[in-house]
Amino acid sequence: MRTEITNLFELPVYTEKAIFVGNVDDIVVDVDQKKIDSLAVGNLDPAIREVMKGSGLKIPFRIIKSIGNIVIIRHIPGLFRSPAKEE
Repeated sequence: MRTEITNLFELPVYTEKAIFVGNVDDIVVDVDQKKIDSLAVGNLDPAIREVMKGSGLKIPFRIIKSIGNIVIIRHIPGLFRSPAKEE
């Protein structure tokens, strides 16, 4: 399937475990290899922003599982805070 790069902008990004990551802000292209290198994701989920200590995240293209109306990536262990345990 082929699609234009501009169609990827603002798509929501979720992990395969249905956790919202953020929205696609930009695409990093490897011009020499003629392929997409990564997606720059902003509007991060607050739990991710707290772990990353930043406002954006670069998602390597190799961990993208599917692109359609949303982008689905492999789950990234350690990217999400563990839920607080109740005592």
